[in-house]
Amino acid sequence: MLPRKILGAFLMYAFLVPGFTLGQTNGVGTTTEISTKKIYTAPKDALDRIKDEGMNRSQVMQHLSYLTDVIGGRLTNSPNMKRANEWTRDTMAKWGMQNAKLEAWGPFGRGWSLKSFSAQVNEPTTFPVIAYPKAWSPSTKGAVTADVVHLEINSDDDFAKYKGQLRGKIVLISRIRELKADFDGMGRRLKDEELAKMAADPMAAPRAQPQPGQQPQQPTPEQLERQRQFQIAQKLGGFVFDEGAAVVIDNSRVGSGGTLFVSAASVAPPPANGTPAPVGPAARGRFAAYNKDMESRMIPQMTMATEDYNRLVRMIQQGVKPKMTVDIQTQYHDEDLMGYNTVAEIPGTDPTLKAELVMLGGHLDSWHAGTGATDNAAGCAVAMEAARILIASGLKPRRTIRVALWSGEEQGLNGSREYVKQQFGEMKGGGNQFGPPDPNAPKPELVKAANYDRLSAYYNLDNGTGKIRGVYMQGNSAVRSIFETWLAPFGDMGAKTLTLSNTGGTDHLSFDRIGLPGFQFIQDEIEYDTRTHHSNQDNYDRIQADDMKQAATIMAAFVYQTAMMDEKMPRKKMAQ
Repeated sequence: MLPRKILGAFLMYAFLVPGFTLGQTNGVGTTTEISTKKIYTAPKDALDRIKDEGMNRSQVMQHLSYLTDVIGGRLTNSPNMKRANEWTRDTMAKWGMQNAKLEAWGPFGRGWSLKSFSAQVNEPTTFPVIAYPKAWSPSTKGAVTADVVHLEINSDDDFAKYKGQLRGKIVLISRIRELKADFDGMGRRLKDEELAKMAADPMAAPRAQPQPGQQPQQPTPEQLERQRQFQIAQKLGGFVFDEGAAVVIDNSRVGSGGTLFVSAASVAPPPANGTPAPVGPAARGRFAAYNKDMESRMIPQMTMATEDYNRLVRMIQQGVKPKMTVDIQTQYHDEDLMGYNTVAEIPGTDPTLKAELVMLGGHLDSWHAGTGATDNAAGCAVAMEAARILIASGLKPRRTIRVALWSGEEQGLNGSREYVKQQFGEMKGGGNQFGPPDPNAPKPELVKAANYDRLSAYYNLDNGTGKIRGVYMQGNSAVRSIFETWLAPFGDMGAKTLTLSNTGGTDHLSFDRIGLPGFQFIQDEIEYDTRTHHSNQDNYDRIQADDMKQAATIMAAFVYQTAMMDEKMPRKKMAQ
């Protein structure tokens, strides 16, 4: 999952604002009369077969184990990402799915893999540290042993005291982060009262985003301070590079007990030449670490677990001058700069409706310090398993069902965004979608591609290992009655909540922003934000098997019933 999303990287700059009539449904099965609209419901026998296969003969944990234990972390365009693309393609083809293939998008940029890494403190005492290199970091020139310097930069005036002091040094660039005892535990499920509040108030959802046209809330003083610190950090990267530091280390932004959260390397912006260098969203892509042209603007860099980082800073505050040895050896992969999504289909059986699509998926790429289990092998394994359930149950959908496993999600929903652009269309104009609204920007215009009117709906899973508790409706009130009817058979499994909330940071936004019905399921948080999301602990052992079985079963039922409706899923109106 893109950090709420790219919110962690761009803080105050990142706003993924989603971007439409009603159809009457009927079909081979029962119907329920709700507000004069007939809601298609699959026959009880079909739902029982889905439940039986999904809960009693599940293979979802086998999919997860191969993706995480065998393939491992799947950084976009890395060799592991290619292996995951090919394995998922081949696996779904073995089940009998058709048109199983890799679809290119891009170009994205170079791949990266870690070949070897070690880090330890040598003086005044020896101890290893828990740390991990950042993705796309360059290698050190062999093992680097050097003094450790901590930069305390609180304003622009503080830079001067470090001028000429950093060449060849190992530089700590973050503050100490206070850790407190965890009296409540890291894992949690959504409580009934929280779900009820989400249903009543769209903005009460944990990952709620403003509705189209709704003004974002005014930033709090804490948010403004984080923005100020972010702006200082942008300058600090260029300063440390220009001063010739040997290695740069930052403190894990969250986590404790040796859990650290690590993402991409930072790039020192090129000299401004009289023009301010772009920062934040304006620098995406052009100044990304995966851009080959930026290799010369990077220092070897890593993230350290907070306990070790804090200890080093306190040692320096005591007047000690620690020494460290760091050895980072990495490899760039420039052979193929294109990104790839994996797609495969269960063909439709209705002579007319088989040309229409129902899609489901999650993102296959991950960060590299863990094995990308909760983010997001979980969603991919569930989507694959939902398709397998339908095949094993012998059900024959009227529409074609297409599984899509995206890449480049962690760098900005790239794989799904480019796929949607190719297949369905894009919004042009309207200013920078990743920044504040520009009143002078041209009015957004939807430019449809050939398949725009073929898609009924897209269903996404990308909030970790937690069971499905309901659906974010993305402001589309027209689907409420349908989803209420479809959730009813799963109420005893804990799935019964609907919220109009827009939720951010997942691949459903690529569909939603051009007016296509794209939905993310509500999930229990479990340990997502506290332990696993982008961390070295995002591994198979953090997955909740029963939750994964429940999620795959419900996704299979939603996808099947969408494929069986007479009409496509209702669309909401685009924001003007």
